[in-house]
Amino acid sequence: MRVDLGNALETTPGITTETLDRLDERVAAAHDRIAAGMADDEFGYAALTLPETADPDRIHAAVDGFDRPEAVLTVGIGGSALGAATLATALESDVDAYVLDNVDPDDARALLDDLPLADTVVNVVSKSGTTAETLANFLVAREAMADAGVDWTDRTLVTTGESGNLRELADRHGLPSLPVPDGVPGRFSALSTVGLAVAALQGHDVEAVLAGGRDGMASLSGSLYESPAYAYGAATYALAERGARTNAVMPYAESLETFAEWFAQLWAESLGKDGLGQTPARALGATDQHSQLQLYRAGPPDKLVTLVRPTERADVPIPETDLDGLAYLGGSSLGGLLDAEFEATEASLAAADVPNVRVEIDRVDERSLGELLYGMEAACVLYGELASVSTFTQPAVEWGKKAARGLLGGGDFPEADAVTEKRELRVD
Repeated sequence: MRVDLGNALETTPGITTETLDRLDERVAAAHDRIAAGMADDEFGYAALTLPETADPDRIHAAVDGFDRPEAVLTVGIGGSALGAATLATALESDVDAYVLDNVDPDDARALLDDLPLADTVVNVVSKSGTTAETLANFLVAREAMADAGVDWTDRTLVTTGESGNLRELADRHGLPSLPVPDGVPGRFSALSTVGLAVAALQGHDVEAVLAGGRDGMASLSGSLYESPAYAYGAATYALAERGARTNAVMPYAESLETFAEWFAQLWAESLGKDGLGQTPARALGATDQHSQLQLYRAGPPDKLVTLVRPTERADVPIPETDLDGLAYLGGSSLGGLLDAEFEATEASLAAADVPNVRVEIDRVDERSLGELLYGMEAACVLYGELASVSTFTQPAVEWGKKAARGLLGGGDFPEADAVTEKRELRVD
């Protein structure tokens, strides 16, 4: 992973090289804290050791009991699904991957009706084993399999903690299962059993993903000038402090669109504390040049745009044409056009005084993805250290979970009372 901060300098809002020089002393102290947390396997910091502690052999052993499936369905939500979905979407495979992460009844029914359930592995993921949305969707999927004459116990992989409903279910039925790593919040679990089981089922090189993560680990140092991850984390923090409260992440590769979703959870849930944080926005180049770029260039000066791209990719030539005004496209390629769009957008933002950062990987493959995911996690942790927020907790999310559970009769939670106290101003 490579990071270029040049277009974030002297912008509005913006930073200077002097800003970064001053901040580098704080980065060194933050790195010492992060390194100590990693060494002591502290909660949250343990996520940054996953490239070394994850056990690919255990993952392979769990999935080897399944014949090569036609499809994999991950039943999870948030961090229990987005890491796996990012890898599955980015990497090509003849095993289709789907995610059931919302409890929209129309979507759930349509998806289950279309899946070849007899040749689908259901990968159900919940650390607690009690996540309401995940367990509800799993019960619906299990019933759909039974209705289709499929023995769900032959087609289910469980990834969960040491106790809870899912662990009891796996033990009772002898289901293949994987442990969720201790001390790792879900949104930081992409490089663990949580994110890698689907990759293994699809036939991807899990070891290469972890090797990319180790590349990211090796690049961490006490200076932002020597670590791409820390350069990104420090710059985004400094820009947010100066008013860039929105971070629009814009990959220039269709295969990285789900990566932007993964990033949005990582950034929002980790850093949105105590009135601080940076709101992640998701965009896709070049598509959203035609829908969002107008706002980024000419709207409120409160945004950073993060442009992400692979520098190598397969290409498709553009045929020659004799149409007036289009001849310049002939002899070029779709990849060449996309690169030109990338650089034009970058330049247009700079010309409008909008800070933007370039993040590049070599190509969209297992190793580069592992490094990218790790790098963004490390950047997030560094940002949290610099902002003095509790990066690895999510109290606002827990409040909503308790309210919903109380409404459904799952316990006596005072948070549910707030629902009945809703203020109304209705217009019918």
